[in-house]
Amino acid sequence: MISIAPLAVVIIMFGGLVLLSMTGFPIAFLLTGIGIILTLLTYGIQGTIIFVGRVFDQSSSTVLVAIPLFVIMANFLDRSGIAEDLFNAILHMLGKAKGGLAITIIILSVIFAASTGIIGAAVVGISLISMPILMQRGYDKSLSTGLICAGGSLGILIPPSIMLVMMADQSGQSVGGLFAGAFFPGLLLSALYLGYVIYVAHRYPEKAPALTEEELGKVTKAEKTKMFLKSFLPPMILILGVLGSIWGGIATPTEAAGLGCFIAFLMMVVYGRFNFKVLTNILIRSVQTTSMVMGTMFGATIFTAAFLRLKGGDVVTQFILSFSDYGRFAVFFVMMFIIFIMGFFIDWIGIIYITFPIFLPVASMLGFDPLWFVIMIAVNLQMSFSTPPFGYALFYMNATKPEGVTLKHIYKGVIPFIGLQLLGLILITFVPSIVTWLPSVLH
Repeated sequence: MISIAPLAVVIIMFGGLVLLSMTGFPIAFLLTGIGIILTLLTYGIQGTIIFVGRVFDQSSSTVLVAIPLFVIMANFLDRSGIAEDLFNAILHMLGKAKGGLAITIIILSVIFAASTGIIGAAVVGISLISMPILMQRGYDKSLSTGLICAGGSLGILIPPSIMLVMMADQSGQSVGGLFAGAFFPGLLLSALYLGYVIYVAHRYPEKAPALTEEELGKVTKAEKTKMFLKSFLPPMILILGVLGSIWGGIATPTEAAGLGCFIAFLMMVVYGRFNFKVLTNILIRSVQTTSMVMGTMFGATIFTAAFLRLKGGDVVTQFILSFSDYGRFAVFFVMMFIIFIMGFFIDWIGIIYITFPIFLPVASMLGFDPLWFVIMIAVNLQMSFSTPPFGYALFYMNATKPEGVTLKHIYKGVIPFIGLQLLGLILITFVPSIVTWLPSVLH
């Protein structure tokens, strides 16, 4: 057995995680491997017994049952084809506006986010639907890709969200409370995106041109209205069914997720997209996504258990609290900065399971509202989906980009939206009622 100083533990574990993540090796195995190897070196085989209890407790949480159900719901909705119909309906309703296509993408992103909560489904779906049209209409490539990455990432914040479900499990907050707390921050980010694209469309009209009169004239007002109602009402029923049943106290989050699955399944059947081959593909995709999420969750649990046992958590806590002489918000901004930097290298699941055991006690000790603090982390993690080199939204966008669009366009495109996410984080910091008002009304 060897003895490792706590400071060295921090450097070895996080330094190793960052360096090894650049190899492209799955983060779940990196987290698990680093945690187990360090424990074996310092405590021997007997030390690994702690992982059994931690992983068992984690896997026994009934709250997490909602995650695979929300994943299946998202895949049902994705295959129903309703997103494409809704996109065309909103596009023709807003076609005369400068940047109408960009505005359509944001509105579609919000509706999609409130219906699925799965980033992959949102970014890939919106990209496949809108990018060919954006390129055909002469939209700026960077603006287009950045808009889709940012809009698609709203699904992890706007409820129902699997990230908020996992945060509830780790923080002791109710799922319904976090869903309510994240509702207006999600709309705030959407409003900031809207303001930005409207500004760009008016300041640089060549980057976001409007539809021509000829294109708009192909669809009558009556047809536009019919298209909108046909594609808008089903997702609204889904959203109200899931969120309404939770906030109304009618169903638990798990039961509401089951209800959402049923409604999304019916939508797929009604739209004529159901067959057993499609169902098989949906179930396979859902198992793959759920396995990725759960695998990373268990890996992060092992990593965190080893990190805390080796006193690495004490070093981080002392470092954070060393800023308390400058006030509690100095400590708060240090924690937010750490999470922001971690977002460049580690996915959101790992960040939640690594930071919550350390940051939540510090936030409680400093008197921060626990629900507000958790939502602040959720808003911060929005940026982790768009920050290079490992932002998930960047990977999804790169996998679906049309010919002529490069990774450089994607990286350049997300920069303004990362700035808007930072602005949103600052606004919510100084106007906490954006988070706390709705939960206080509902509860």
